[in-house]
Formats: sequence, structure tokens, C-alpha cells
Amino acid sequence: MPTTTGTKPPSTLGQKSFQWLDDRFHIKALVDYMSDKSVPRHGRSIWYYFGGISLFLFIVQVVTGILLLMYYRPGADSAYESVRFIVSEVSFGWLIRALHSWSANLMIFAVFIHMFSVYFEYSYRKPRELTWVSGIVLFGLALTFGFSGYLLPWNELAFFATRVGTGMAGAVPVIGENLLVIMRGGEEVTGATIGRFFGLHVAILPAIFTVVLTAHLVFIQRQGMSEPIDWTDKPESEKKYIKFFPNFLLRDLLVWLIVLNILAVLAVFLPDGIGLIHWPLGTKADPFAPPPPVIRPEWYFMFAFQALKFLPAHLFGLEGELVGIGAFTLGGLIWALAPFLNTKAHRGKPSTPFTLFGILVLLFMIGMTIAGYILE
Repeated sequence: MPTTTGTKPPSTLGQKSFQWLDDRFHIKALVDYMSDKSVPRHGRSIWYYFGGISLFLFIVQVVTGILLLMYYRPGADSAYESVRFIVSEVSFGWLIRALHSWSANLMIFAVFIHMFSVYFEYSYRKPRELTWVSGIVLFGLALTFGFSGYLLPWNELAFFATRVGTGMAGAVPVIGENLLVIMRGGEEVTGATIGRFFGLHVAILPAIFTVVLTAHLVFIQRQGMSEPIDWTDKPESEKKYIKFFPNFLLRDLLVWLIVLNILAVLAVFLPDGIGLIHWPLGTKADPFAPPPPVIRPEWYFMFAFQALKFLPAHLFGLEGELVGIGAFTLGGLIWALAPFLNTKAHRGKPSTPFTLFGILVLLFMIGMTIAGYILE
């Protein structure tokens, strides 16, 4: 029988369940809000999906990381043994570690694509300045996740790569020496270092990341997807959109399913990685052993590592490494502040200098990365 408001009472079990939840959590209001949102539809819409892919892979990171925590034991005397126990004795432990490692690399790759696509599309322009800045913070946190997690197996390669990486941090002017001691927990990489990296990796970074990620997602939901800059003077009748709910959301979930399948195939058939992207457990770290002939960082740090190697010992009367770190800092600031510096984009016009700067950064990173793997 119709109610006084003209709506039919729930009849099926599903409708009654939804009504029960809606009376308590006002789900319909959320559905109505999402139904009113729309997503621009154009030839470059594919770039919209990489933010969601990054989020999905982060969720995989959290789930697999919690499972690994059940058996992992930090410490110079226990970390390597616990990882070996996980991959050799625990049921499907090798698969969980492979999923964790592959999803970490794929997440950073997806974040790189997401960041560059936003930059070249000028999607950071007004009113999305803080969305861009929060995304840059998330990018930095993702790289720190990778750096802090690299040492946790306490194997030979991780030990010496961490010694090189923290040594680079020690070259930072003024605060470098103190920063090195804080990171290592002393002058050298020891059991204290792994304890600090473990705390950073499983507690501090996830807490900060969750807060910033929540703000980033709220900004996106409040502002919606950015329209292409060439739509600025386009008549409304020539613009195309699709509904966020359910159309775009279902497409996003389909992409997640495809990524999950790719991730599963990689983890099953290549559990230790492939080629230059690999993470075999190898031998246990020995601080008194000679370093391996070739020490390379993770692929996403290779461009900076190789660029610093190219610099001479002294440049402009300063240490070459110091000049390199200063140049990276300046470039990073320009990149992070692009929404505030590129005033032309706010007026709906593309900016050739900023586009060229983005192309230069991209070519520099690709070129240095290739050189890092080709040259010894």
C-alpha cells in the first residue's frame, strides 16, 4: 500500500535491508550526491583512472603488509630469518611477499603516470591548487615508503644500498649530519637503523599517508574531475560527460579488477621480480663484508642516483653532490608550486614554458634512469 508521501514501502529483503541501513546512515543522500556528479568524457579520459589505480594498489599494500607483519620480526638478528621463514615455511608466504613487492612497484609507477598526466593537463589550476599539493606530498610519502621498506629484509643489497642512500642524506647542508644520525640511529647502519625504518614503514608513514590521502580524496570529491584546458571556451553543448555513479565508478572497479589480475599473474610467475626490478632475498647483511661490485637503488631513485654520480667532486667552489641536491630541491619546489606560479593556466590558457619544463623533467628522469642501468 502506498504511503502518505507517495513512495512504496520496501517489499523485498534487499529493499528492507537498504531501508534499515538508510534510516541509520543516510546512504541514499550519499548515492544522490554521487549521482549528481559527472566526469568529463574526451579523448584523454584514460588518465583519470590512474589515481584510482594508485589507490587500489595502496589498499593491496596495506592488506599484504598486515599479513606479513604476523611473521616479520625487526632486528639485525631476526629480520632476515623471519623473511626467509615467510617465503619458505609459511603457507603462501612467498605469494604475499610477492604481492606486496609487486604492488609497491606498480603503485609508484601508477603515481608517476598520475602526477605527470595531471601536470601536462594543467589539472592543478585554480581551484585545485591544494589537491595538487596534497598529491605531491603523497608522492613523496610513497617514495619514502619504498626507501624505508627496502632495508627490512636485512639482506646484503638492502644493507649497502641503505648505507649509500642515508649517506646522500648526510650531504644535505646544515642538517645533513644530524639527519644521517637520526635516520641510522647512530653513525653506521645497524640494528638500530632497521628498528627506525620499521617504525617509520608500519606506523608513522601509514598514519600520515592516511590523513593526507583522506584530504586528497575529499578535495577531489568536492571539486570533481578537472575539465581539459581546451574546454575553457567550448560551448556547453559540445562538452560530453558521464555520470560518476554508477557509470564511472563501475568502470573504475573494472580497471581495478584488471590490475588485480595483472598483479596476480606477476606475483605467481615472477615472485622475485624480473630483470632490473627484482627483490631476491639473497644472503644476509654482513656489515664487515666488502660491498658488492654494483650497488643500485630502486628504479624510482635511479635518476637522482645517476645524476649525482655524473657530477664532478667540486663545482662552483662547492661539493658536486651538494650542488646536485640543491638543484633537485629547486626543481622540486618549482614542480610543487606550479599551480601558484603558472598564472596563465588559471586563465584557461596553456603555458609553453611550464609544458617545456615538464617535458625536460620527464626526459631527464628517463635518460638518467637508462644511463644508470647501462653504465656501471
